[in-house]
Amino acid sequence: MKKYLALLLCILFPLGIGIIGGLFTAPNIPNWYAGLVKPSFNPPNWIFGPVWSFLYCLMGIGLFLIYQSQSVWRKWGFGIFAIQLGLNFLWSFIFFQQKQIGWALVDIFLLWLSIICMIFIFYKINKTAAYIQLPYLVWVSFAGILNYFIFILNANH
Repeated sequence: MKKYLALLLCILFPLGIGIIGGLFTAPNIPNWYAGLVKPSFNPPNWIFGPVWSFLYCLMGIGLFLIYQSQSVWRKWGFGIFAIQLGLNFLWSFIFFQQKQIGWALVDIFLLWLSIICMIFIFYKINKTAAYIQLPYLVWVSFAGILNYFIFILNANH
């Protein structure tokens, strides 16, 4: 029972951070974000919630696998997990709340680097924990490209 509670808490932690980030995001979608020029490959708005929810669940499962480990790298795994999750949260605040597309681009690059570091550290601890972060890396790579094009397309606004 304790193991399942730990798994649940590990999943709820990144989901909760995502929900809090969503509080900065949602109010700005219908007006500000809708008014931005976006590239042709920008996905529809409805896709972001399910994708991020899935990725936050994978993050939580990875965190749980690290939590279960007795590896000497475990503290590093927790640390890099916290850093990447903080940068993830910060991006929503910078982009949607502060409307600073350029600074959000800097943040997402740092987030991307931290995810790569997290994958490498997780790999030393638990290979499954590392592999299940790959969809997150792919999505943030795509999000970074979107952020870049939105920045370029809206530079004169």
